[in-house]
Amino acid sequence: MDTGTVPAATFLPAVGFPSALPSYGAAERDLPLRHITTPCSLSEVPGLLAGRKVVLSQVSAVNVHPRVEAVPRQRQQLGTTVRAYVALCKPRIVELLLITAVPTLFLAYRGLPSPLVTLVVVIGGALAAGSANALNCYIDRDIDEIMRRTSSRPLVKHTVTPRSALIFGLALAVTSVALFAVTTNLLAAGLTFAAIVYYVLIYTILLKRHTSQSTLWGGVCGAAPVLIAWASATGTLSWPAVLLFLVVFFWQPPHFWALAIKYREDYRRAGIPMLPVVASVRRVLAESVVHSWLMVAASLAVWHWTGPVYGVAAVALGAAFLYEVHRLYRASRRQAGSEDKLVTMRLFHLSLVYLTLLFTAVAVGALMR
Repeated sequence: MDTGTVPAATFLPAVGFPSALPSYGAAERDLPLRHITTPCSLSEVPGLLAGRKVVLSQVSAVNVHPRVEAVPRQRQQLGTTVRAYVALCKPRIVELLLITAVPTLFLAYRGLPSPLVTLVVVIGGALAAGSANALNCYIDRDIDEIMRRTSSRPLVKHTVTPRSALIFGLALAVTSVALFAVTTNLLAAGLTFAAIVYYVLIYTILLKRHTSQSTLWGGVCGAAPVLIAWASATGTLSWPAVLLFLVVFFWQPPHFWALAIKYREDYRRAGIPMLPVVASVRRVLAESVVHSWLMVAASLAVWHWTGPVYGVAAVALGAAFLYEVHRLYRASRRQAGSEDKLVTMRLFHLSLVYLTLLFTAVAVGALMR
């Protein structure tokens, strides 16, 4: 017995009797073979001298497929499943929420926050936001199939079943609320529960499909991490927390409308009455200007509790934000009739930088006071 590679044609070792094996493709020819030689036999061969016999042997080649390891495939499937469940949580949104929650702890403690409370806010906040987002994906799976922007989500790709997504979202919700209740206080746990319920029932089911102002009022749950973080640290709510809440609340319409203008055809196909779908771009930018001024006003009001470093940052960042949103609004007035060609993603990206740097300044200001 020996091993080799399948040749294109094989001659059996019998004089005058060539025998070709079936034709194989390149991949099949490279498969290892096991050659088995059958017992020999003596046979008369026509044409040879009388009485002469030859020894015939028949060789058969049998493909021996290499043993497939199940472990790598299982690991690959596990990795795909884990990534799908992470995608349900919309990690970029979770990260954005934590950017506002953690610096709020610095202000609440007027310096370095408790490591335990910080850990709870990060983990509990991520679980709560992930829960709300997973349940949002479960409810909006019919819309996500229509929109190109959301066509790669797990429920659309069927990498997660709707039932599994629902159970996953509810499990995260229960875990996050319980975590805050056990490790911090009932106020923080109650605010966490209220934020999840608001996002799922009020925003996703009631507002999103029925009103053009869903982005504005949906901002309540988007700004909730500020209140949850403050309550986790102090057990109460106070004016600095309320003002930071208002900063995030008024920040969300210009931030998200800048994105929705780009994808308004997606929302139109899905039947979602976002403001950029039902109103002109000029109207959307006009409302963005109003909310931007309210956002900057709320950010400057926090100055009293955060010191001069934060104050300088709030003024500079606010000026940059207002300049960009006013620039877009003026452009929409000049381009009447062709305002749909306006590129608003610069405002979208600037808004992310604004929020990140402003809340970093909150933490730095709290440390320096």
